[in-house]
Formats: sequence, structure tokens, C-alpha cells
Amino acid sequence: MTPTEHSASRRDFLVKAGVGSAAALVATSLAGRASAADLLAANDAAADPLYVSATKVAQLIRDRKITAVEAVNRCYARIDEVNAKINAVVAFCRERALAEAKAADEALAAGKLLGPLHGVPFTIKDSFDTEGVVSTGGTLGRKDYVPGKDATVVARVRKAGGILLGKTNTPEFTLGGGARGTYNLVYGQTYNPYKANYNPSGSSGGAGAIVAAGGSYFDIGSDYGGSIRGPAFNNGIAGIKPTLGRSPRTGHIVGYGGPFDSFQETGPLARRVEDLYLILSIINGPDNWDATMAPVPLRDPAQVDLKQLRVAYYLSNGVKDPTTDIRDLVKKSVGYFSGLGCKVSEDQPPKMKELADVRQQFEGADDRDHIRRMLKKHGTTQASPGLRVDGKPLASADFTRLCEEMDAIHSEQLAWFENYDLIVCPAAAETAQPIPIEYVRPPGAGGGGGGYTSEYNTTGWPAGVVRVGASDQGLPIGVQVVGQPWRDDIVIAALAYIESKSGGWQKPPI
Repeated sequence: MTPTEHSASRRDFLVKAGVGSAAALVATSLAGRASAADLLAANDAAADPLYVSATKVAQLIRDRKITAVEAVNRCYARIDEVNAKINAVVAFCRERALAEAKAADEALAAGKLLGPLHGVPFTIKDSFDTEGVVSTGGTLGRKDYVPGKDATVVARVRKAGGILLGKTNTPEFTLGGGARGTYNLVYGQTYNPYKANYNPSGSSGGAGAIVAAGGSYFDIGSDYGGSIRGPAFNNGIAGIKPTLGRSPRTGHIVGYGGPFDSFQETGPLARRVEDLYLILSIINGPDNWDATMAPVPLRDPAQVDLKQLRVAYYLSNGVKDPTTDIRDLVKKSVGYFSGLGCKVSEDQPPKMKELADVRQQFEGADDRDHIRRMLKKHGTTQASPGLRVDGKPLASADFTRLCEEMDAIHSEQLAWFENYDLIVCPAAAETAQPIPIEYVRPPGAGGGGGGYTSEYNTTGWPAGVVRVGASDQGLPIGVQVVGQPWRDDIVIAALAYIESKSGGWQKPPI
């Protein structure tokens, strides 16, 4: 069997087998290997089915303890309760969702299982195309655009039985929120569910906010410089940016191809880590369209022996030091692995600042003409004020030099990573901040900013975030976990272990 066939057959198996597949085994297997009982037992702690994991609610639907119609109605009721305050869900497909939920219940009554997400409600970042549902990408030129086809990841989730509730807010082209995080001229500002007028981060801020608030069991985001991990950090949930080449970008407003292609990945956001593996198992693998995708099978986190991991950690990138509480919680997370007997070293990849500097020059090397081309392509004549359309055009010789410098640093960092299996580090320099009046992000800004996340887009390594605690103001604090290329399984296993010790997501006061 070829790698492509293996990836496709695994996804088909998951779709047919339902939640009783490998995703449901993560808790038991990891617990035994880590000698930590009930690793993901926090999923069973919530009495209200609205706040359990997607994996758990799928099982409840399969066991007929709750119907798909009830699950959809509960989510819509919660969205209606909170959305006026956070502006996270910006487009709906209520009638279709309820019709699909009814059909899912009827299918189950007839003994037919649609897949591992049978009847599970979810939302999707508005940067992804959704068949029959308006998909703006946050740009005015597409404010009435309704695609005729789902993006690949959306199609795969729906094929697995998921029921789309609606679209979540994103900055223009996922790039235009600036200091405001998730903001655009079509739908306005999204807010953090843990504190009024605070930033949910971007660009998957709508996704992070509504998942944290309990209005959706999961969402799928895109991550160009931290756009999955920033919202996971600011909203106290879990998210993973998979290895570059893992999850297709077909149907995303900023698609595949071009000089900046390697920066962008797509991946899940959810309240619980076990859902990251479940969703990634469904959406990963080539789609014969996104040319960067590779047929590398997704390994099972249940097979990771946490006790054997070699862990590197760092508390600061040397550019902007994180707050004391963030550093303390990173150290606490590292202590979980020390307690297992893991080999732990304070260390970080070489030339992190140099890599960030080269990337910053590279992104503006075409005078950001690629942004202006997108505006023209979609018929947008007024760009959001946070969208950068300026740059410093470089000569071809300088452009190719930057490419060579990035590649050279990649090689040096890969050689360094041979000594470790895992990196534990901050995801941001500060917790969520008040939403400012200005749009331009000041130098060194935190709150999920590029200082602790974008470097791992440049390398393409898998990186995830899970909540480990909170600030004195009650704002979530997460920790970032990074793995070697294609070792998404190690990242998920480590996130699950941290979640089991820290408690992970906590219901917001909204």
C-alpha cells in the first residue's frame, strides 16, 4: 500500500468506525505509558453535554443519550446567549443544520453511522469556503459571496458526520486585524469571552472565542504566524498547527502556492486535546490539489511513551520576556515531564531572532503586492485599516538571498532538534490585552503575536497550545509544545499530559 493510500484508507476507516477508533483510545494508552491514571478524565467532569468534548458528545449521540437535534439546538441557544457580547459567529445556516441533525438521528435509528462525528455540531473560520453559506474571508468584496463547494477540510468533516452551524469571524484575508486581533470591515470586532473588551487574538479569534464559550464543539483555523495558537492561548482552549504538508489549504482564502506558501497550515481548535487528534485524523492527508501536501500517515498519540521523551524548554526568546506568571506556568509544565523521569534541558533552537528577522524582511519583499492582488481579485476597494499593504521591495538578488538564509537556519535548527523530541515554551509574552483604538500592531506586541509562534510556521514544525492556568485577572494562560517534523503525535500526547495535570479549559464567566 502506498503512503497516499494508507492516509486515505485510515481516514475512511475513521469515518466508518466512528468515535470508537484510535482517538478514543488516547486516554487509556497514554495513561498507562505515562503512569498517570485517567489522563483525559477531565472530559467526563462536565455534567452538561454542552461543555464536554466533541469526542464525548459524539459518543453520547451514538449511545442515544442525546440526539443530534438536541446537540444542535443547545449550541444555537448558547450562541444566541453569548454572541451579542463577543461577536464570534458571523454567519449561520440554522435551517440546514437542523435538517442535517434530524437526518443524522433518523440514520442512527436505522442502524447507520455517518462517521466519527455523527451529529456533532461545529463552526468554521470564515476564511474557508462553505458550500451554500456566505464566505467573506473578512473582505468587503466577498460580503455576499456564497461558494458552490466546501473547502477540503470542511468537506472531510461533514463527510465524517459533522454538522456545520455557521462561520466564525476572522480579520481580512486572515491578515488584517493588526493590533485589534480579529477585526474586519464586514463584521467588525470579536471579543474575548473571559473579559469584556479584551482581545481574543487572531486570526482564528472568532473560532477560539465561540469554542471557549461553549457554542461550538470545535472549529478549524488557519495559522500563518500563530493564528491557531494565539486564539487557543488567549481563549484558554487547545489548538494545533500541524506539520507543513499535513492538512490541505484548498478552499482557504489564502490558499497554497507562491513564495509564502510554507508559512500557512490549517488545523483544529477545541476545548479538549483528545479532539485535536480526532479532527486531525479526519482532515489530514493529500487532496490531489494542494501541491504541498505530503502522504505521511498521522501517527497515533496513544503509542507515544512520554517517559522516554527528551524535552527542551526556554522561558524567553531574548526579544521580549514573557510575564512572570507565563514563565512560571511554563516551568510548571516542564515539571510535569521531569516528574515522569524525562530528560529535561533548558535550551532553544539556534538563531531564533535571526530567523524572525529574515522572515519579516521576506514577507514585505514584494512590497506586499500579493496583498494588493488579493484585494483586486475579490473586488475589494476599501481594505481593513489593519491590513498592511506596504513593504520594502527588494531586488531579485536580495529576495533569493533571504530564501537561502531561511533554508540555512532551518538546517541548523533541524540538526539541533536531533537531540530532543519536544520543545516546551511560551506561546506569547503576555495574556490577552484590552482591544486598542489603533490598528497598527506596535513592535514586540504579545497576546499570541509572532514573537513566540511565527518561527514555527517558518520551520513548518508541528506546534500546539493548551491552557495551563490563569492570570490574576482570570485570563487564560497556555503553554506551547513543539515537535519534530511529522511528529504531530508527540505534540498531541504531550498536550494531553499537560491538560491532565493542569485541568485544561475552564468555562468562562460570560
